[in-house]
This record gives sequence, structure tokens and C-alpha cells, in this order.
Amino acid sequence: MTSDSVLPNVVPTPTVSPSLREENIKFQVRLKTEDGGLQLILPAEAESSIDHTWTELWEQLKHRLNGGDRFWQPQTKVRLMAQDRLLDGRQLKAIADALKEAELQIERIYTTRRQTAVAAATAGYSVEQQLRFSSVVSGKPSQLKEPVAEPLYLELTVRSGVEIRHPGTVAIVGDVNPGGSIIAVGDILVWGRLRGIAHAGCQGNSQCRIMALQMEPTQLRIASSVARAPDKPPKQFYPEVAYISPEGILRIARAADFVRTPIETMEDKR
Repeated sequence: MTSDSVLPNVVPTPTVSPSLREENIKFQVRLKTEDGGLQLILPAEAESSIDHTWTELWEQLKHRLNGGDRFWQPQTKVRLMAQDRLLDGRQLKAIADALKEAELQIERIYTTRRQTAVAAATAGYSVEQQLRFSSVVSGKPSQLKEPVAEPLYLELTVRSGVEIRHPGTVAIVGDVNPGGSIIAVGDILVWGRLRGIAHAGCQGNSQCRIMALQMEPTQLRIASSVARAPDKPPKQFYPEVAYISPEGILRIARAADFVRTPIETMEDKR
């Protein structure tokens, strides 16, 4: 090199620490393989210092789905991890349509927001409402004896193939069709016909109850006790309550008798 040689101006490439890179990824829309399916993970609002608008989330989603590195098979099931994002029915439909264009299909929606859970169930999706981390009670789930979330109130018909999970009590104004499922940590109330599966006290609370105007279940469960519908339906239906007797047996009684008579002396009226 001669003395009058001129060195080019070199701008060093900034380095990004692995921890910072992970934080940036966490605040973006992600697709992740999980148990043979896919997880579509939306960035959580509570953990992010970035206020993502719906438009920004939508653009990120379209970028992920339309990228050249499609690593999924056609018709792969997708679990939408909405976290604490507030999504309405229109936005959920937009996400479902975008996934359908990419040959993907929503299997279930997970959310900590009750409004999002209501919108998802109303739109006919299987939904699981999860607890926020700040609301989790210490101890093992089996030790929880009381519902730890506000009741989930829905005005809809739970169709076949739809499953609703909630960490509290679930109240349905409508029917639960065969093939539909309601799974709750608390009680289950159906102001209509219960013809699907209902599991109350799913974390072990045997004091929970299942109530319906017309009880024709495929299966009833309270805590670990299971009962199935009789082979022949009754000639006349009454509002009924399913409960665990002091002997640990799952019984079904007319609601009127349940209100008037102590559980200890109640006979099964079916």
C-alpha cells in the first residue's frame, strides 16, 4: 500500500444482542410450529412498550403469510394465541380469511380477554379463555376450589365441533348442540337445551353444578364424576340441576325440588 492510498470509509455494522433480538421478536406477529400444527401468536399488549394498532398487526400478519418461506402443509390447523389483544368479530373474521387464503384453518382461539372470548364464541370458533398471569392463584390447579374468573355470559347456540373453555362459570342463553362442549372451572348454566357435553368443576371442584332448561346431554361431568344421558329420553322435560351427592354420585334433580329440598335428602327425580 502506498503512502497516498486512501482508506474507504467503513461504517461498522451495529450488533444486536440476542436478548434484544428476542424482545423485538416477542413484539411481532409470529408463526410457530407446535404439536403438528401452528401457533399464530399476537404480541401481548401488557408486555409491550409498542402500541400496535390493528392496521400494523394486520400488515405483519399478511407479511408472515405471504412470505416465501411457507413451512406448513395445506389445511394445517392453527391455534390463534390472541393473548390480551382485544379483537372483535370483524377482526377475527379477517384473520380467519387471511389464514384460509394461505391454506390454513383456525382450530381454537386462546385469549385472556373476556370480550375477545365472547366475540370468538359468537362467531362459532372454539375458544379457551385463560387467566392473566396477575390473576393466577398460587398453588396447584387441583387445589383451586372456587372459580377464579368472572362469569362468561354468551347469547348463542354452541354448534357441533365448538368447544368453550373458561376459568370460571359459563352461562349460555341458547342451546348446546350435540358435538358442542362447555368446560368450566365453575358452574355451567344453559338457558336452553343442553344436548352436548358439559364439564363443570373441571379443576376438581365437586361443589359445582350444571343447570339447563332441558337436559339431554351427551355427557355430564362434575369434577371427576361422569354421567351419560339415559337411552330413552323422558316424556316431559323440566329445568334440571346436576350435582354431586354426599355419597359422591352425580345426580340430576328437577330445579324446583333442588331449591326446596336440602341436597342431603334429595332423591333423583329422573
